[in-house]
Amino acid sequence: MALRVFGSGVLGRLGLQAQVMQAAAATATLAYSTVSQGYKYAASHEWASVEGNTATIGISDHAQEQLGDVVYVELPDVGKVVKQGETFGVVESVKAASDVYSPVSGEVVEVNQALVDKPGTVNTSPFEEGWIIKVKMSNKGELQSLLDADAYAAKCEKH
Repeated sequence: MALRVFGSGVLGRLGLQAQVMQAAAATATLAYSTVSQGYKYAASHEWASVEGNTATIGISDHAQEQLGDVVYVELPDVGKVVKQGETFGVVESVKAASDVYSPVSGEVVEVNQALVDKPGTVNTSPFEEGWIIKVKMSNKGELQSLLDADAYAAKCEKH
């Protein structure tokens, strides 16, 4: 404790305390984000898990951390046609509202209705129970334009 107080005082006198604290906060946030292997990621922070011709889609752990406590998830209708890179819904948190973009094109075949009553599931289980939609893909080749886990983790580290 005494060392922290001393360090804060020295950094403050040097005018560096704010910069060090901001860098530490950014590093701490990234250090706790999970980037799961086997998923494909869009640069806009959505993920896709593919089984056959169906992609399950949600927002990444990094995205939900940046948003904070999610209080509302806008779901599209089953049957809606989504296009890669276009908005299909919104996730609202106590901090902000953010559009959610589809990492693949196709038809929505299922939505996660549990998010209507428990939108915070996106925070507590972004890869398992917090998925948002399932899409029957119309062009599996679009997966090639998405990032693998290592490339996505590297992208997150830069920001």
